[in-house]
Amino acid sequence: MKLNCDLGEGYGRWQLADEAAVMPHIDMANIACGFHAGDPLTIQGTVQLAVENGVEIGAHPAYPDLQGFGRRSMSCEPEEITAMVLYQLGALQGLCTAAGTRVRYVKLHGALYHDMLRDQSVLRAILAAVAAFDRTLPLMLMATPDAGRHRDIAAEYGLDVLLEAFADRRYTPAGTLQPRTEQGAVLHEREQILQQVREIAAGQVTASDGRQYPLAADTICVHGDNPEGVATIVEIRKVLGHRAS
Repeated sequence: MKLNCDLGEGYGRWQLADEAAVMPHIDMANIACGFHAGDPLTIQGTVQLAVENGVEIGAHPAYPDLQGFGRRSMSCEPEEITAMVLYQLGALQGLCTAAGTRVRYVKLHGALYHDMLRDQSVLRAILAAVAAFDRTLPLMLMATPDAGRHRDIAAEYGLDVLLEAFADRRYTPAGTLQPRTEQGAVLHEREQILQQVREIAAGQVTASDGRQYPLAADTICVHGDNPEGVATIVEIRKVLGHRAS
């Protein structure tokens, strides 16, 4: 199973993860595209680190919400969403081209990520953008009980999907993430995080009701803005085994 991490999310003098320490241990870097975080120099530096470490680069587009870190939903028409995603893909690909590499997949960020799972019109607007940009790019989606339906919709646009699970977020019995507004939604304890990684690697997860549920995923995410998750990334890598070649 591949390990991915949200990176490039600093802005100006404000930085989050120690990206130089994280990059050697991950397979995929979801790089912010400037709308929720990431100024051009920060993004460029993250792209370069990914190239130096042989890490796949994914675009991490979001709503235009720097103040809210992209975690607030916005009321946008489908054509607006398609255009804003295309804009961000183009920006990141420009920096990738200059570094001699390219975007390999797309993973939406924050509220836009969750809105596309709830609202088919949002999902279709995003799929339209990715298909117009490059149909070889898979779209990363949360591994939920609706994953089959989402895969079928993506296929209508000629796109593949990657299913993602989370190392540092609590799941509900419905197979979705517990809202961040609720206590315990983000896992901060090292052993909690590692135990969840072990379970996901085995195809299951313990939800907020204490029961285990099946969970099939292609990749597992550690959030770059969760210091405890990032600090555990070397141990997560050991649990998952060697980096994918």
